[in-house]
Amino acid sequence: MKSRGTLHSSPRLPQPSSGMAIAWASLTSLIAISGLLSPCQKGDCTAHAQTPRATPTPVQVTVNSPLDGEIQADEVVTLREAIAITNGVLHKGDLSKAERAQISPSTDHSRIDFDLPSDNTTIRLQALLPTITNPGLLIDGTSQAGYALVDGDASAPAPVVALTPAEDVEVFRGLTLAADQVHIKALSLYGFTSIHKTTATTPPADIFIAHRLLPSKRLKEDNPQVTYPYDDERDIPPQGVIIEDNYLGITPQGTAPTAPRSAFGISIYNAIGTRILNNRIAQHDGSAVITSIRAEQTEIANNIIEQNGLAGMPDAIRLEGDIDGTKIHMNQIQQNAGSAVYLFKPEGSVMVEKNLIADNGQRFRRAAILLMGDNHHVVNNTIQDQPGPGVVITSYPTSQRNYILDNRFANLDGLSIDLIARENRFLDRFSRISINRVDLADRSSTRVQDYQVGDGPNPLRNSDQRKRDTANRGLNTPQFLSSEFYIMDGAVNLDGEADPGAEIVLYKVMEEGKQGPLNEPVTMAKSDEEGRFAITLTDANPGDRFSAIAIHPDYGTSEPARNAIVLNLR
Repeated sequence: MKSRGTLHSSPRLPQPSSGMAIAWASLTSLIAISGLLSPCQKGDCTAHAQTPRATPTPVQVTVNSPLDGEIQADEVVTLREAIAITNGVLHKGDLSKAERAQISPSTDHSRIDFDLPSDNTTIRLQALLPTITNPGLLIDGTSQAGYALVDGDASAPAPVVALTPAEDVEVFRGLTLAADQVHIKALSLYGFTSIHKTTATTPPADIFIAHRLLPSKRLKEDNPQVTYPYDDERDIPPQGVIIEDNYLGITPQGTAPTAPRSAFGISIYNAIGTRILNNRIAQHDGSAVITSIRAEQTEIANNIIEQNGLAGMPDAIRLEGDIDGTKIHMNQIQQNAGSAVYLFKPEGSVMVEKNLIADNGQRFRRAAILLMGDNHHVVNNTIQDQPGPGVVITSYPTSQRNYILDNRFANLDGLSIDLIARENRFLDRFSRISINRVDLADRSSTRVQDYQVGDGPNPLRNSDQRKRDTANRGLNTPQFLSSEFYIMDGAVNLDGEADPGAEIVLYKVMEEGKQGPLNEPVTMAKSDEEGRFAITLTDANPGDRFSAIAIHPDYGTSEPARNAIVLNLR
C-alpha cells in the first residue's frame, strides 16, 4: 500500500490560557448540590471494586530475539514465549538453559523487558499473540537499549521496540489484554487489521481490552454476550489497565506504515478504569479510541491523537456502552476525519476538559464534540477550525443537564453550542446565511445529519413540549434587550432576559457572526426570579461585540445569544 506520508512531531499540549477568570468552582458547587455529578466524577468509584484474581508467581523475562513463530526450546526468548511464561502456561522445564537464563524472580509483579539487537528491534508477528492474563504484568519498552529521556523535554521519547505483522501476514490485533493492572509502556504497534468477512472476528486493534474467553456453555448460545451479574470469573472485565508512552498506528520514526494501516488504536470492549496516557495515536482507518460494552472510569490524558478515521469510523474518540466517570483531558486532538469526541447512546457521563481540539472533520462535516445522554461536562477546551459546530447535544435519546463552560471557540461552521430539537430544523447550513433570514414558522423534521452537524438556532421555548423534544430541556438562549449598548461615564451596562435562576456567562466575540462564536469568556452574572440580568463592564471599547450563554442546574447550558455591540454615545 502506498505510504500515507510522515507525521510531523507535535509539541505536547500547553496549559490553556486562563483568559479572564470564570468562577468554575461556583458552577461545580451549583451542579454538585443538585446531585448531578456521578459517584465517579466525585471521586468515589469504589462501587466497581472487584476481588483480585489469582496471580502466577512473579517473574522477569527478557525478550532477546525479534523472531516470532512456534514456541520451542532454543537459544532465544521471543515475545510470544515471554507472554506464555508470564501467563503461567510455559514452564521453566520446557525451556533450554539459554532461555532459562533470561528469567529471574520479580518482587511484586511480572514484567517483560527487552534486549533486542540494536539493529533489529521490530518484532514481526506470524500470528496473533496469546491473550495476556497475568494481573499486574508490565511490558516495558523503556528497557530496550537506545530508549532515553531527553533532558528538558517533558514528552516521552519515541519507542524503540515495535510490533507489526510480518509481510503478507494478516494479524488483526497487536496485544490482547484480559487481566487487571496490565501496563503497556513505550512500544510502537502498527499494521493490525483484518479483511472484512461475512462473519466478523472480534474487533481488530493495536490493543484490545476485554474479559477472558466466555465459558463453553455461553459459547453454545446463538449470540453470546456479557450479562450482569457475572456467571463466571472469566466474564469479569479487567481493571486498572495502563497504556502509556506508546506510538499506536505509526512507526517509531513517527511515520505512517507502508503496509496496511491498523483498524483501530485502542478498543476497550469490556474494562473498568483503563488509563490511556501520553501516547501518540495516529493513522488508523477507524477511531483512535473506541469503547463497547463497559468502559467506566476510563482516563484519556496527555495524548496526541491525530489523523485517524481515514477509511472507517471517522471519529477520534468514539464512546458507547457504560462510560460513567470517563475523563478526557489535556489531549491534543487534531486533523481527524470526523468529530474529536463522539458519544453514541452511552450510559453514564463523561468529563471533557482542557483539550486542544482543532482542524477535525477532515472527511465528514461533523461537530467537534457530539454528546448524547445526561450530565456530561465540557470544560475549558479550545475548539477551533471545525467544518461544523463546536458542541452538538442531541435530543434523542433524552439529553439534559449537559454543562458546556469556559471553552474557547474559533473558526466554526455552525454554532459554538447547538441543542438539537427533534422537530425544529430551520436551515440547512444556517451559518452561511444571515440569521436575520431565519423563518421560525418554517418547520420541518430534523434529519439524521442534523444530529451530527446541528440544526441551527432554536426559537424561544414556548411550551413544555419543547422541553421534551429539545436537548437540555430547551433551555432558553439569553436575549439582550438591545443589539446595541452605549458607553456612558466609562462603563457599559448589558441588560437582558433569560430563564429565572440561570447563570449567565458573557463571551467576547472577535469574529464575524450573528450568534457567536464564543471566543473568550469574560464574566458571569445571574438572572433574577423574573429572568432579568445585568452586566456592567468598565473595560469595553467601542466596537466590542458580546454573546452569552445561560447555565441552569435543572437543564444544563443553552445555545449562544444573538450578538450585541458596544458603541460610543454621541
